[in-house]
This record gives sequence, structure tokens and C-alpha cells, in this order.
Amino acid sequence: MERDAELRTACFLELAALRARFGPDLPYRGVLDRGFTFGGGRVPFLSPQKGIFRAAAQRGPAALSVLTSARSPYGDEETDEGVWYAYRSGAVDIADNRALLRAYDLRVPLVYFFGTQAGWYRPLFPSFVVDRDDVLRRALLVGVDGGPPLGDLEPPAEGVARAYAVRDTRVRLHQARFRGMVLPAYRGRCAVCRLHEARLLDAAHITADREAAGDAVVSNGISLCSIHHRAFDEDLIGVSPDRQVHVSRRLLDDEDGPMLELLKGFHRQAIEVPRAQRLRPDAERLARRFERFLLVSG
Repeated sequence: MERDAELRTACFLELAALRARFGPDLPYRGVLDRGFTFGGGRVPFLSPQKGIFRAAAQRGPAALSVLTSARSPYGDEETDEGVWYAYRSGAVDIADNRALLRAYDLRVPLVYFFGTQAGWYRPLFPSFVVDRDDVLRRALLVGVDGGPPLGDLEPPAEGVARAYAVRDTRVRLHQARFRGMVLPAYRGRCAVCRLHEARLLDAAHITADREAAGDAVVSNGISLCSIHHRAFDEDLIGVSPDRQVHVSRRLLDDEDGPMLELLKGFHRQAIEVPRAQRLRPDAERLARRFERFLLVSG
């Protein structure tokens, strides 16, 4: 089992390096399909043809990774308990299902590859199988995602740690899928400054997802770089229904160096929007959000 622990650590370390290089979402072609180095060879991270993956290089029986594609035919479900991951079709004791359930029996960490768009995955690791339901044919996944493990890891304990892990997983999965829809619509650029660097781009909600109208649809999102996303969330910039950027009066009146001047330079400029009309920011949502901006921006 020591060899498998070393293999999992090598897998997690390589994924951490890839996330640092490419951002949180990784393409299968050209990145994930290269696998990782272990024992003098290359080991696959996953198999895009099936959801539950155990590498040939492993000696232990537990799965190395599982995946949910962006258009998964299975009933994977986010709940208040975690992600209920559906068994592969067929008998409960077929090889793939056994590999998944052995991860539960042995309490070993694995990678959950969550599809954010076609051919792209967000790796959540270490993730753990913390429960099973053979009647409904599913296993419960909880992602800790605390970085690469450097030592023995255990699933999150009951109580606060478990609740935090579940909540954090649900937030990240929701945001990952939303980001996977919004950024391609904006051709991978910030709508304000046109920055084209995926590691610095977010999908900003116009209407917050906690609100009734906060649907996870592209027309409720804007692709923004980290700085403009934070400024938008803090109502330091707003976007009017005619899609113009407005900088708060407080910032316009302030003088605090070149970075602030750069931010102020986008005042009254139009944002870049998707080519397809149905994907462009919803005017009614923008109007409601802009009213809040005018109220608090000074």
C-alpha cells in the first residue's frame, strides 16, 4: 500500500503544478492526457471513456480518480451531504464499482475530476468516499481540496470539518460549472480590460446566486479579471444597462498612483460582450445591479 500512497502523492503534486500553470480548470487534450511521472513511466490521471479509474501502475485495489463530465449521463448529484456519485451501470461488484468502494473501505484519497465544459475538468483533491448506498447505487464524495498531501490524510471528521468540506465542495462545483460557461462566451477575456489570461479570470454574477433570480446562466454573468471582479463585487465599478462601465465617484475623485488611474481609465467605456445575443448580459439584471451601484458608490 505504500507504493500506492506514493503514486497518489505524485498524482496530486503534478495536478497542483498544472493548476498553478494553467489555472483551476484543465483541458484533457494536451494537458491531462499526458498523465504524470511515476516509477520511471507515465501514469494516466483518468480515463475519459469511463467515470471510475484505477491505473494499471497501482498495486492497491482502490480507484485513483473519478470524473463527472460536463454532460454526464449518470445521476451524480450535489447535496447538503456532499456529491452522490453514481455507480457504473451493471452489477455493484463489477471492477469499476469495486475500485470506487475500496476507496471507501480503505479511506484513501482520490481525485474528483468535475467537468466544467466539454473536454475540460476541475480536479478536486484530495477527495474521499465517505459513505455508500448500494440500494440507490451511489457513493458519497467529499472534497477537501487543501492542496497536495504531504503525509497521511484522513477524510474530514463529522461536525464542523465535515460541514465545511461539503459546503466548500458545493460552492466550488457550482462556480466551476458557471465559469466554464461564461468564460468561453467571452472568448476567454475580461469584459472590461480584455485581459486574456485564464488564471486571472472569474465568472462574476450580475445577480448573486443566493438571490431568487441568481440563475447560473451565461446572461447572468460577466467575465472579469480578478481586479475588476473584486471592484464589481464591492461596487467600486458598475455596469449600466447599456453595458457601459462606471467608476464610483469616490475613486474618480481620488488620486492614488498609476493602478488607480488605470482603473479610472475604463470609466464610460463599453464592456466587451459575447457575439450571440442570448449570451449577452441581461439588461434587467444589469439595471437592478446598477441601481445598487448608484446607491452605494457615492
